[in-house]
Order: sequence, then C-alpha cells, then structure tokens
Amino acid sequence: MSSVHLADGHQCHLVTPIAVVAVGLVERRTSYAITTSVPSGHARCLMLAAVLITRLAPTVSSPACARECFTELDVTFANRPRLPSWQFLSMDFSMLATCSFGPHWRTLRRVAAVQLLSTHRVSCMSGVISGEVHAMVRRLYRSATASPRIQLKQRLFELSLSVLMEPIANTKATRSEADADTDMSVEAQEFRKVMDDINPHVGLANLWEYLPVMRWLDVSGIKNKLRAAVTRRDAFLQRLIDAERRKLDDGGSEDWGKSMIAVMFTLQKKEPNVYTDTMIRGLCTSLFSAGTDTILADIEWTMSLLLNHPAALKMAHAEIDRCVGTSRLVSAEDLTRLTYLQCIIRETLRLYPAAPLLLLHQSYADCKIGGHTIPSGTMLIVNVYAIHRDSNMWEDPMKFRPERFEWDLVDSVEVDMTEGGEEFVIHKAVPFEALCKPRADMYDVLKRL
Repeated sequence: MSSVHLADGHQCHLVTPIAVVAVGLVERRTSYAITTSVPSGHARCLMLAAVLITRLAPTVSSPACARECFTELDVTFANRPRLPSWQFLSMDFSMLATCSFGPHWRTLRRVAAVQLLSTHRVSCMSGVISGEVHAMVRRLYRSATASPRIQLKQRLFELSLSVLMEPIANTKATRSEADADTDMSVEAQEFRKVMDDINPHVGLANLWEYLPVMRWLDVSGIKNKLRAAVTRRDAFLQRLIDAERRKLDDGGSEDWGKSMIAVMFTLQKKEPNVYTDTMIRGLCTSLFSAGTDTILADIEWTMSLLLNHPAALKMAHAEIDRCVGTSRLVSAEDLTRLTYLQCIIRETLRLYPAAPLLLLHQSYADCKIGGHTIPSGTMLIVNVYAIHRDSNMWEDPMKFRPERFEWDLVDSVEVDMTEGGEEFVIHKAVPFEALCKPRADMYDVLKRL
C-alpha cells in the first residue's frame, strides 16, 4: 500500500491489486463498509484496481477528494460506465440514470425536472401523498387491532409506488374490498417482485459485471434472470403507457394531460424520433426505481433508529404534540415547523445513505484526483457511507445524535472571542458565524414578517 499527502493534511491510500483481490475473496461485508476499514484519521481515496479485474476504479472516501470530483472535475466525470447489467436494464444505456452526459441526458433531465420534480408538480402531488399516507395509516390501524406485530417494508413500498403512479400515469393502485387491508396492492406486488429479481444481480460487488468469462459461461444464469425480470418490468410499464394512449385516442378526459406520460405524448407528436415509447418507458423506469426502494429504505432505517433510541422518539413525539396536536395527522405544511424531525431525517441519511456508493461515474479525459493521475475511461466510486462516518468530520460518527444538526458552532469550533484592531469601538477580530435554524415556537411569527 502506498500513500500521498493531500493539501488538507489527509492521505490518499493506494491498495495494490493483490491486496484488493484478497479483500474481495475473504470479506463478506458490503462493499461500501469494506473501504471504511482503512485506519481512522486518514482520508481514503482507494484505488481498487484488481477487484474489478478489467477496470481501474478509484474509490473516493475523502470529503476533499469528493469535493474535487464534483466541483472542479464534475464535467470530466459526467459520463456513466457501460456495465453489462446496465445495458439490459436501461434499454441500451438510454435511461436517465445510466446514459452519459449529452443531448439525450439533458432532454430526459428536463422532462423529469419539469414534469415531476418541480416545485409546482410537487405541490400538486401533496393531495396524492396525503391521501395515500392516510390510507396506509388506516390499514395499519385496522391490522394492529388483529395483530400488533407488523412489517413496514411492504407497506412502505406500496406507499411510495402509489404516490408515483398518479403523477406519472394518472392511475391508482388496484384494491378490491376483499384485500382492502392487505400489505400490498396488485401493482405493488408485481413491481416489488421485479425489483427483488433485479437488485441482487446489479451493483459493484457483482463480478459478472467485470469478468467476461463469467458472462460468456453464465453458469449462474444471471443473464436469463435479468432478461426475464426486465421483460416483466417493461410489460408493467407498457400497460401504464397504453392506458394513457387509449385515453388520448378516446379524446381525453377532464383530467387527461396532467400525467407525465400524457405530456410525453404531446411532445411525441412534435418530435416522434426523440420521444419514442422506449424513451417514455425508460424515464418511467428511472423514476419508479429511484422513488420506491430509496424511500422505503430511508423510512425503515428512521423507524428502526427511533425505536432503538427512545429518548429521540420521545422528543419527536413532544415536538409533534406541540406543533400539530393530537386532533389530526401531520401534513406537509407542518414539516417546516418540525425542526427536530428534520434533524432525525438528516441524521438517518448520514448514517444510512440511500445510495452508499452513489451511481457510478466515468471520466472522459485524463485528470488528477488527490495528486493521482486518473486516465480517461476510469470508473469513479464515491463512498458516501465512509464520508458520513469519518471521525475527522463528525464527533462520535457511529452514534445516532439528531441534535448535531440543530443550531451549532460552525465546524464544532468554539466562537473566536479575539478583540480586533485599535478602533474607537471594539469589534470581534473574527466575524460571528453560526449555523442558523428557526425555533419551532417562533415559526408562525416569522412567517408573518
């Protein structure tokens, strides 16, 4: 192992190919957890050259290196690697999450940003979100009367899928009276099965991605499993697209045109070669995939941490009782006042980021990271999991402490009280600076200003 000193006093470590192969053979932990085992006190920028066999892939676990990659080198690393599994899943790299920077990526990003992620669209979704949350709480309440033991995972997956179905496809999940209180709707069960079949075969730890011989032989049948899962996924999404097209053919309805798919049809009439059905299906895939599993994981981790830390749960209850009361459920309008709840969410995302290694990036030109020369075509891995647990950045990084995100000293450094200059009025030598967050009790007063 060799290392180089960075300007901020940290070090970048290079793991030799032999060492990495050994790690790959003996470690059973997740890939993002393995790279946190480098001695503490060092900023890690590991060059995992041999675990990927055919790819050079620096793993950035230093805040300084990550900042360098996404500021000075953001355009250099704007491309995506062309992994075999991504080719299957993303319709030949045409999806938002897998296509490289260029005109196609800009078109997809613009449609997603305007038609689903804009402030206006999110505000329009508030009624949908509220309705689906109320429906889930109602089902939870009814189920709890029969058996207090519940598993949130399936219910949260259905919640996130149902919230997305209306703005994307102007449809709702299907439930009959007989299964009104079951964990998942028909659509949620179908899409959950697709995700469960795809996820185990995609990711950094899958050697099938990097060893051509394993793809040729396909001993474990990964290629056929992926193809079957993708076929079922595409059929699910095509049904949503066809349903919206039938509404268009029938002359539309009062609410037709509100969904993202309907907007895409309008654009398809103007530019049929750009806004193809494949493009529409790919964009739907990106949004459904990114908006279901991640939300599910975040809420599940949050609930688990709160149950393991009763004091934090008690403080959250007290804040909700004070700001909302017990006569109604929490609404979207309440969230800005629930400052401790926001701290809980931030602390959960710090400990358990939804994408611990982010999406993979690839350089299109030679560059340097932390003093190391990185050739063109290098795959970049950013270990957010390690950065969020770096003891140089966080006090007691392994502890769940939502309070760390409240009003605090900047960089945890005591306020400088040095007197400055020889002027008539004594000023502080260093201007006062702090992390500002409004008090919940003062929110209504501040809002009227």
